[in-house]
Amino acid sequence: MIPIANPDITEKDKQAVLKVLESGMLASGPEVKKFEEEFAAFVGADYGIATSSGTTALDTAVQICGLKAGDRVITTPFTFIASCNSLLFNSVKPVFADIDYTTFNLDPVKVREILEKDPEIKGMLPVHLFGQSANMTELMELAEEYNLIVIEDAAQAHGASHCGRRAGSFGQAGIFSFYPTKNMTTGEGGMLVTSDANTARRARKTINHGRAGDYQHEVLGYNFRSTDLAAALGRQQLSRLEDDNEKRRENARYLTDKLKELDWLEVPEERPENYHVYHQYTVRLRPLNLENHEKAQDYNELKNCFAKVERCRDQLVEHLKEWGVGCGIYYPLPAHKQPLYRKRGYDRYSCPRAETAASQVLSLPVHPALSQSDLEKIVKAVSCFSKKFLR
Repeated sequence: MIPIANPDITEKDKQAVLKVLESGMLASGPEVKKFEEEFAAFVGADYGIATSSGTTALDTAVQICGLKAGDRVITTPFTFIASCNSLLFNSVKPVFADIDYTTFNLDPVKVREILEKDPEIKGMLPVHLFGQSANMTELMELAEEYNLIVIEDAAQAHGASHCGRRAGSFGQAGIFSFYPTKNMTTGEGGMLVTSDANTARRARKTINHGRAGDYQHEVLGYNFRSTDLAAALGRQQLSRLEDDNEKRRENARYLTDKLKELDWLEVPEERPENYHVYHQYTVRLRPLNLENHEKAQDYNELKNCFAKVERCRDQLVEHLKEWGVGCGIYYPLPAHKQPLYRKRGYDRYSCPRAETAASQVLSLPVHPALSQSDLEKIVKAVSCFSKKFLR
């Protein structure tokens, strides 16, 4: 089976971790400090605060960036649930805006429509999904115009950039995840980056029991710290991240070149101002009996059609399994349609593009460990899928 993800753990990685084990300093120590400095420099931020996971980094950012209980924050419904859960955990209310059709990220036009109608919006939490940056030029212009706090969820965008600037460096804070499926890993782990000294100080206290000195605790904090074991692995992974990202891009180019002519499939689109790092290579199934469906605006009218596409996608997943090709559906249900959010009334939001994407998307392997024969097998498996199911 060709896996959808394959963490690359080298002999140097193992030796770096073994060196920490032999040192006896296993918790947060000098390796964490070096990792924080190196990762922040890579992103283009002044400060890095290593955490136990991407989720704890995000929870910390929401807590310390100036949002208050009851504040309303625009975010995307098409994301892993941790993005919007971080708002709920801090009694902040998500306001769901629809996505751009091609990048799957927040659509600035939809964000502006909400801002014009809702003067109570206090912040924005864009997600850089699948390895491609959101349109941060336009989103930051909106943030400045409406005086919004911006927190970037760059959990899937290590090394991605927009107009030459790295994802995670635009807002007051950016967060990253080092889960094993990500472009680089520490096993578990995360990082909060910022160029605001006060934000960095508050974050560092929050992740360490509110500690300001030896057993001096100024704020209510948590144990969200990273460890030297994780940091040692992270430093090694970071040292080859750019090369690994280039390999992902090379694999993505091959898949796109071979699959772009399939009339029932839409391959990923990289915006010219972006540098896409392909955390996922995400395609969309499309029906063959609809003209110009990709430009349609009212997707509610297409609900029955896309229900059929969703069933076809399930058949494609089974077909790929038979071929020994791993795949994944990220994400089959938008956040505002999740049971938790329905109970809280969030399904009142209309996000037809996100709902349509959820019924269409499928991610194929693109990781650096793929061989040429793996790539050829993926292409052959997808290409021989019978398109009759889509009619």
